[in-house]
Amino acid sequence: MHHNPTIGDHPSTPRWAWSKVPEVTIYFWVIKIFATTVGETAADYLNTSLGFGLTNTTIVTVVLLVISLAAQFAVRRYIPVLYWWLVVLISVTGTLITDNLTDNFGVPLAVTTTIFSVALIVVFSAWYLVEKTLSIHSIRTPRREAFYWLAILVTFALGTAAGDLIAEKLALGYGWSLVLFAGLIAAITLGHFGLRLNAVLAFWAAYIITRPLGASLGDLLTQPADAGGLGVGKTAVNIVFFAVIIGLVGYLIATKVDRLEPRTAQAEVPA
Repeated sequence: MHHNPTIGDHPSTPRWAWSKVPEVTIYFWVIKIFATTVGETAADYLNTSLGFGLTNTTIVTVVLLVISLAAQFAVRRYIPVLYWWLVVLISVTGTLITDNLTDNFGVPLAVTTTIFSVALIVVFSAWYLVEKTLSIHSIRTPRREAFYWLAILVTFALGTAAGDLIAEKLALGYGWSLVLFAGLIAAITLGHFGLRLNAVLAFWAAYIITRPLGASLGDLLTQPADAGGLGVGKTAVNIVFFAVIIGLVGYLIATKVDRLEPRTAQAEVPA
């Protein structure tokens, strides 16, 4: 019996290495959306509610991000607490990148959306040209992990810009924006499971759209009623969402349902 490589595998990948990212489960998507929402609300909370200001909030977040990335690259396997902490930080950073361009430099949202769309295409193209795959099941080398995190950072910045553009500039509102993005994710899910849409394409498309989905959810909950929101306090939203994330990550640590176990060298030898 011969081993059949999965989509996106490459002969040079050390398949016996531990995966550095989680398996994609329902828990993955729930934590991702909640982390995205926290990224939106936490950035606003630090910037305005605590009076840090946009520049200081950006500096603190980027320093934490660099330290956390160094820790992530230093470990040899997927560690749920570190991985999801990094996702939350990247979510906040992606929000701040777009906010800085919009608020400090006056770049229109239509322009930032276009710029980040092009940047994401460039990242994916370079990743594929170098590694011959975009599959998350192949994140077992430092170079692939670098592409992975760079792509995620750009998706967060793009999602923030696109979400704000649709919700604010097109006057769609936070509630209808939430419905729109949820519908798009449902369509991608249906395309994957019902119409055999490529798994790698479906994953990244859904990953991109969960960013504006989470942002719309955060804005809907925290923005005042006269701005189309529900007026829930940012402190309460951050605490509740962080609590859910911590609870789910704790569940993942206990059950290991999202672990991609290492493949041994022996398993790679044709029988």
